[in-house]
Amino acid sequence: MTTKRKSPQAAQPLPEVTISDFDGARYLHLGTPWVQGSMRIKKPFDIDLEYVQRMMAWLLLVDWPTVPERRAMQLGLGAAAATKFCAQKLGMASTTAIELNPQVITVCRQWFKLPPDSDKLQVVLGDAGVEIQKPQYLQTVDALQVDLYDHEAAAPVLDSPDFYQHCRNLLTEDGCMTVNLFGRTNSFARSLAHIQEAFGPEAVWRFAATKEGNTVVLAQRMASRPSRELLSQRADQVQQQTGLPALKWLKVFKPVQPVAA
Repeated sequence: MTTKRKSPQAAQPLPEVTISDFDGARYLHLGTPWVQGSMRIKKPFDIDLEYVQRMMAWLLLVDWPTVPERRAMQLGLGAAAATKFCAQKLGMASTTAIELNPQVITVCRQWFKLPPDSDKLQVVLGDAGVEIQKPQYLQTVDALQVDLYDHEAAAPVLDSPDFYQHCRNLLTEDGCMTVNLFGRTNSFARSLAHIQEAFGPEAVWRFAATKEGNTVVLAQRMASRPSRELLSQRADQVQQQTGLPALKWLKVFKPVQPVAA
């Protein structure tokens, strides 16, 4: 196997991980006051933050009965909200999270109810940009969630067309990637263009920004355009089964229109 150049993620110094509790929630910080993840202390397997809930919008593009057979991967563990939700609440066949900072993994296990590794859950300590190029992962992931911000939360650490092409290579034929982007920064348009370059202009969807400025973008390996009726049916089932506000998503979730040549 050829030696690959180190990912930009590995060049970043690892910040100190801290936690804080406020009003029934526990927050994860990476050396700054910025919130990098959260958990409702009395509901540790629910998803607290709105943008992380929206990272589950891939559920709108698959049939609900197939969810337990599917495989999920998270790039960036955060407070383990997406990882726990896929493994525990959705009961998916396998969930793999890739995290660069060993402190994050330790803190999630001690303070955020992240279960130990098992045959259905694996947390990998490694550089996501390198790890996802390993052959064992290719075309095995049905739901890929990408949330790779550094401690300053200024722009994604991994954000090139090549990176998004590697993400696409992970996906099964009807697999989806969801990415957290800050929709009110200059980097958003560039990130969206890179995703469209890798996935194709017809394969990309987006949410409106949350009040905090997070914009979740979804990209399919193979583009589809379900009818609003079908999306509504799926959203209703997702909401009933998981408690996620999926019906509200339909008001702020739409395909990205290809840019005219």
